[in-house]
Amino acid sequence: MKLAITDACIFIELHNLRLTSDFFKLDIEVHTSIDVFNELYDEQQDLLRAYQGTGKLIMHTLTETDRNIILNSKYAAGLSENDKTVLHIAIQNQAIVLSSDKAVRKHAKKSSIEYHGMLWIFDRLVLLNVITKSDAIIKITQMMKSNIIYQNNMELLKEMALRVKKWSL
Repeated sequence: MKLAITDACIFIELHNLRLTSDFFKLDIEVHTSIDVFNELYDEQQDLLRAYQGTGKLIMHTLTETDRNIILNSKYAAGLSENDKTVLHIAIQNQAIVLSSDKAVRKHAKKSSIEYHGMLWIFDRLVLLNVITKSDAIIKITQMMKSNIIYQNNMELLKEMALRVKKWSL
């Protein structure tokens, strides 16, 4: 399964939750841009570089032609240049977009690109027994408490609570 990660937040969240190695145990091929990679701290970059060597992480350096295509494409005003680069990569590679950014997800939906976020990652990790349900509960609770974006989003909090309840059974 090809995934394109559009924002550094996904990598950062995985790192903060100590789920990076578990994430890369999934049967995935992750694509991102060097622009997104450069937003990460050195420690986070070092961890991800290990997955480049295994072919699990492919970093794209966009050419001038790619940048011209992006420039001439219709993207919503709220998208950053980095968002646009990875949406472009997703289209080129027929990849699923992973993002926690509402504007990116809205654009992906409008463009008929499959998209998901951190909750989908948790679902996959549990479904495929990469992590236990009890570990997932601990990690998702940690994410709810530590990330202000999730704390201020009632819809996400409801979805997280549903998962905690389901995994507690």
